[in-house]
Amino acid sequence: MAKEQCVKNPEYIFFEAPREKAFITGSEAVAEAVKRANVDMAIAYPITPQSESMHLIGDLYAKGYLKDYYRAENEFAVMAAIHGASLGGGRVFTATSGPGTLRAMEMFPVWAGSRQPIVSAFMCRGVSLPPSIQPENIEMAFLLDTGMLMFHAEDAQDYFDMILKAYVIAEQPEVHLPVGVFADGFFVTHTRDLVMLPPDDIKLPEYDPKSAPVPAFDMETPPIRVTRDPLLNKSNYTSYAANATWHQEILAAAERAKKHIDRYLGGMIEVTNPNAKVLIAASGTAVSQSREAIRALEEEGIEVGLIKIKSIRPFPTQEIIKATEKADIIVVPEFNAGGWLCREIKAAIDNNSRVIEGPRVYGGMTMPKEIIMNEIKKAIGKNK
Repeated sequence: MAKEQCVKNPEYIFFEAPREKAFITGSEAVAEAVKRANVDMAIAYPITPQSESMHLIGDLYAKGYLKDYYRAENEFAVMAAIHGASLGGGRVFTATSGPGTLRAMEMFPVWAGSRQPIVSAFMCRGVSLPPSIQPENIEMAFLLDTGMLMFHAEDAQDYFDMILKAYVIAEQPEVHLPVGVFADGFFVTHTRDLVMLPPDDIKLPEYDPKSAPVPAFDMETPPIRVTRDPLLNKSNYTSYAANATWHQEILAAAERAKKHIDRYLGGMIEVTNPNAKVLIAASGTAVSQSREAIRALEEEGIEVGLIKIKSIRPFPTQEIIKATEKADIIVVPEFNAGGWLCREIKAAIDNNSRVIEGPRVYGGMTMPKEIIMNEIKKAIGKNK
């Protein structure tokens, strides 16, 4: 049975409540976040490496921490049903991985377009042929322009904190957008780490749909009328104008989220040694590998700074411009073939010839610190 939980304000849970160490996997950290999030409903469909986390959330339902939970028939059905539950005014949670993300792709811009504060965890994996269930975050590239907010967790602690805090950020009336919280599968989901957890007898205040900028499900009020009427209108101009205006508002809502991300995540980026002439800019598990490379390079007398990027959408353009002002070399290690993070950084800054595109690993390969070190040494040699 569920512990008796008392409601505490987010600031207390995030910043003031005592925390104790737990040696848990990233999948267990997801369940621990949901346990404290006062979630109404979760819907699941199994896919590796997500399956364990949603199984654990099913256990939470069995213990009474959630009002409802079920397994849908496929990933698209999950995302459509979770959308319906959110439209009805519920606080919801789901998760998926790799091919499941692609199968459900149509629903993610629908979530954003109807301004629903859905929180979804993504355990990133390969999606291409030859098939791979191994860690790779290429699916994040496909989601960049769906309208959802996107946070990228370095480790299990990040995963716990980001999921729990995502509800408070997403449900701000001026934001009210879905949030995807991403982690590199297996590297985070299936390894154990020390995670600092607040007591499990406290939880977030319940979601109040009356504070939303769009009312809960009603066939005669937005978002149903907003998404339905322009498409049925005989005037193409009216239809196009309505859609364009709505898209602009979604983008504006993401910008308004920045101050809440700063407050609850401690900023969209985290910079170590900002005066270094050589910087690594990374997100997710690549941050952890970069830390190891930096330690080893320091032993060789090579000074390197680090930019950890926590928010991918909204992208921290101004923060990265400022953080890279003094850098001659910016190395961007990634767990994907396409280099989506490198493209974002190159688009953000002046003199982007400073940006080194890689190293990149994919298909489930690891990223030893040595390949990051070699990329930096090679860049330093060319720069000289």
